[in-house]
Amino acid sequence: MFEWIQFFLMLIIILISAQLFSNALEYFGEKIGISTGVTGSIFAAISTALPETSIPLLAIIAGSSNKIVNEEIGVGAILGAPLMLSTLSIFLMAISVIKKRGFHGRLSPEKTGITRDLNFFLAAFFIAAVAMYVPLKPLYMRAGLSGLLIILYVTYIYSTFKASNKLVNSGHAVVPSEPLFLSKLGFRENLTTIIMQLIIGLIFLLFGAKSFINSMINISNSLGISALLLSLLIIPFATELPEKVNSILWVRKNQDTLGFGNITGALVFQGTLLPALGMVLTPWQPSKIVLTGIVITFIAAAWIRLNISLKGISILSLLVNGLLYVIYLLIVFW
Repeated sequence: MFEWIQFFLMLIIILISAQLFSNALEYFGEKIGISTGVTGSIFAAISTALPETSIPLLAIIAGSSNKIVNEEIGVGAILGAPLMLSTLSIFLMAISVIKKRGFHGRLSPEKTGITRDLNFFLAAFFIAAVAMYVPLKPLYMRAGLSGLLIILYVTYIYSTFKASNKLVNSGHAVVPSEPLFLSKLGFRENLTTIIMQLIIGLIFLLFGAKSFINSMINISNSLGISALLLSLLIIPFATELPEKVNSILWVRKNQDTLGFGNITGALVFQGTLLPALGMVLTPWQPSKIVLTGIVITFIAAAWIRLNISLKGISILSLLVNGLLYVIYLLIVFW
């Protein structure tokens, strides 16, 4: 009973802190004069990806005495996060605006940034998948692929920042959609207040996500779910909640580039740096469940990449991503 109370309480904390964080991030992007692409794909993506980044690292480096379980949780959390983002997160973001825009409406993020995100992710995730068939020893072979993924992410950051000025000049600067929350409490609207709200939002976001994860683990243990299945399905659901909430909040305010970028930027982050660690710190071997998740993730990301255009991407087409997640669940449980 306590686990369920903690579950819903932490869910409320995550929702409130995500609102605080996304509101402050809009003002931060406006203050330093960067594009919505940089704000969503790098700053928001990395910040809200901290909960799901910590789980596999803690599991692999400082988990329980059972090494095999630690590795299963680590690998599952690393690969489960992109699966959740490319399917369920995209689907929830799309259905959140159906009432306002209709089934035949569109989400209209800035095309070049989202396309860049997806190109980098698909390339990186392919390398991570190939690494599963590369022997762990000699280590230099895995280490070389790991280094390549790190180089890819550094290149991605450079490319995104390089495109920022041009996007700002063409009308893709960050424009806050509502007053800064702390300014409503009497604080002056300046950079110090913005950073303070960012930190407050992030602290509560991490605290809420960590406690939410603990309650999910306790609930799943009582239901008798395996460590690998838990890490592929339950943990990503909990840790990806900040991205889902922030993206939904942004697209409902017509900040489509921020909403989409928050998800696709997190995909790049989690498709490069986390697999780079996983392939050298764990056996990183394929199994039916793992390979099914990889294939579904590839299809989901490629589907978005194929459907995005200068006019945006239709909400109807994004419902396919939700269907892909259902197909994954049916295959796994079957």
